[in-house]
Amino acid sequence: MNNFKAPLRDIEFVLFEVLHYAQHCNNYCPDLDADLIKALLQESARFSENVLAPLSAIGDREGCQLINGKVITPTGFKAAYQQFCDAGWPSLSRSSEFGGQGLLQSLAVVMNELLASANYAWNMYPGLSQGAMHTIEMHGSDVQKQAYLPQLISGEWTGTMCLTEAHCGTDLGLLNTKATLLADGNYSITGSKIFISSGDHDLADNIVHIVLARIAGAPEGTKGLSLFIVPKFKINADGAVDNLAKGSIGERNQVNCGSLEHKMGIHGNATCVLNFDGAIGALLGTANKGLNLMFTFMNLARLGAALQGLAHAEVGFQKSLSYTRERLQMRSLTGIKNPDGIADPIIVHPDVRRMLLTQKAFSEGMRMLAYFTAKQIDIAEHSQDKNQQQTANDMLSLLTPIAKGFMTEVGFESANLALQCFGGHGYICEWGVEQNVRDARIASLYEGTTGIQALDLLGRKILLSNGELLSGFAGCIQHFCADASGYAELLPYVESLSKLHTEWFDLTTKIGQRAVVNPDEVGAASVDYLMYCGYILIGYFWGRAAKTSLDALAQGAAEPEFYRAKLETARFYFERLLPRTATLVLTINSGADNLMNLAVKDFSFH
Repeated sequence: MNNFKAPLRDIEFVLFEVLHYAQHCNNYCPDLDADLIKALLQESARFSENVLAPLSAIGDREGCQLINGKVITPTGFKAAYQQFCDAGWPSLSRSSEFGGQGLLQSLAVVMNELLASANYAWNMYPGLSQGAMHTIEMHGSDVQKQAYLPQLISGEWTGTMCLTEAHCGTDLGLLNTKATLLADGNYSITGSKIFISSGDHDLADNIVHIVLARIAGAPEGTKGLSLFIVPKFKINADGAVDNLAKGSIGERNQVNCGSLEHKMGIHGNATCVLNFDGAIGALLGTANKGLNLMFTFMNLARLGAALQGLAHAEVGFQKSLSYTRERLQMRSLTGIKNPDGIADPIIVHPDVRRMLLTQKAFSEGMRMLAYFTAKQIDIAEHSQDKNQQQTANDMLSLLTPIAKGFMTEVGFESANLALQCFGGHGYICEWGVEQNVRDARIASLYEGTTGIQALDLLGRKILLSNGELLSGFAGCIQHFCADASGYAELLPYVESLSKLHTEWFDLTTKIGQRAVVNPDEVGAASVDYLMYCGYILIGYFWGRAAKTSLDALAQGAAEPEFYRAKLETARFYFERLLPRTATLVLTINSGADNLMNLAVKDFSFH
């Protein structure tokens, strides 16, 4: 059942009222004013609701097919992609030098939420292309940019990220794909990659693979990895990938889809095993720096995965809210609420309210976190102030693993709660909530599992900086607490955030001290620490949303019910969800021994 409705009023609330996006755009892209943004949102909403959303169930039911070596996408996907390209959406935030519209990356993130919510499997095809464009734009030679970017930006070509292999998973230092230098300066790429989303399909004329491989003779481990551009079809008939200023399609390169993965969800996206059998590729950037360069792609992909958590939470909430308003069952314990019906709608029951409000608080809170994070990308890319740039980059270093890890975890929790609201009806296919659960499950796995994000956050970012990376967001919390201290209604939130602000630094220090004695303390604490951080971040944004709503009501806002709903949701978050941090502190402080003392041989199947 398709009933997705773009949450435009909530999006505009976050953008223009909470995050002051109009002023942000005036600073970094003056042509992008509120009227234009709203017009773009309306058009994206129309496409998402009317074109993409109806294809979601079709994509899940049909899946992709590999026929005679060609991948065929589900019914309607190709036509939708052509509409998407004809409207110019792929070029929205890309450089005008190569045919893009030159708008802000943050705007593309906002639009991406709508596409992802409507049909995540479809959205992965153009979504991964953005990462390929960004990587080539950041690290490619002038010739490579001219050869690839115009067609990628127009959507004529799409892009992928080819990292992992069957034996190595996240440990990319173990990968076996080889790159052999050829006489013309290009490379012959040989090896197999697995789990390649959008790895082959029939939507576009060419697919540009960004491939991690090891040049013969390079050092072992991650220090010997390099990055390559490997197109599905060679550029120009002579196959010279890297010596022509304008790319045009030539003969088929030696990269093929060996098989399609049979997956739990997102069936409409082709997840491929790709075999590179001496495929011609060009070195991207500097040899043996491939993993560093790949993080240009990876960090965008991680924010995209975070948006997937938001998308599935939003979709689940919309479906369960509609259902619980209509489903009649039992009577309210505080008196009949539907006297003309045989029973009351289940939305009147406290436990159903708990599930609905959890979904609502998470989806709207995640939206604020995602958009705030996207604003930091703009500042890092466009600010002329070096201090501002550094602050934004530091903020991104902190927020990216939290957003990816936390949002995908609570997005899946929300999708599950939506199914629970339906009872047994949620377990059957016609309502679409079971598909939403299946589609959501992958988000906490790819682009680095929650455990990998947590180790990156705590071990690599927080502890290696001696906690200094916390200072930027901690400053935001302090500023809010000072700003809100004059509001009697907000004092409980100020008190909670102030306490957590102090506890955050103390907790971090204790983990660091224990890790000096036992390095396993970092891994033992890391996921709980990431979730703890996520709850604080969302609490901060709900505090801001509450203050914004109080100000709007004080000024006689035309939609008082809208703002009062924000205040009640903020209260729910602070009183019902933010207290989860207390349990996380206990589990973090319990240490590594309760995990590591059991000998491996004593794990038993008996």
